[in-house]
Amino acid sequence: MRNRLKVLRAERNWSQADLADKLDVSRQSVNAIETGKYDPSLPLAFKIAQVFGLSIEQIFSADEAAQAAE
Repeated sequence: MRNRLKVLRAERNWSQADLADKLDVSRQSVNAIETGKYDPSLPLAFKIAQVFGLSIEQIFSADEAAQAAE
């Protein structure tokens, strides 16, 4: 799954720690989501969308390589 988390965070001048505080998760969790090593749970994805004032679809998208394999 791809995401725009790093770009959205940078646009607001938030550090990973700032975003982690807003989401009530660790900075390492934010890093793992940004780098694609971890896909957030649905409740966390909703929380991320709420923090940025966007829909989940505006932040997360399916990875094209994964879609091509299906």
